[in-house]
Amino acid sequence: QVPLVESGGGLVQPGGSLNLSCVGATLDFYWQYDMRWFRQAPGEEREFLARINGEGDITNYEDSVKGRFTISRDNSKKTAFLHMTNLRPDDTAVYMCRATVGGYDLWGQGTQVTVSS
Repeated sequence: QVPLVESGGGLVQPGGSLNLSCVGATLDFYWQYDMRWFRQAPGEEREFLARINGEGDITNYEDSVKGRFTISRDNSKKTAFLHMTNLRPDDTAVYMCRATVGGYDLWGQGTQVTVSS
């Protein structure tokens, strides 16, 4: 059973927006997990995008997405979000989330985002 399930990807035109979700329905004490979003384009290494702490009051971003992407979470729904705006063709990748607690990582399988006209 996959511990995290991402959704919300798809095809979007340059300049458009998408909202990704990452549900950890089976995670106990979800509020203890730091949540992160990553992406991986074909032939490229996995790239960190954003992080949010368990309480949702501390966020960090990779420079290339600052001001365009926003990470958030709803602990009552065991869900983390990535709101993406002003998308560019080089944002095309598989987007995946990771939950971390005490050095233990859990991953989802990812959702494809394609930015193209």
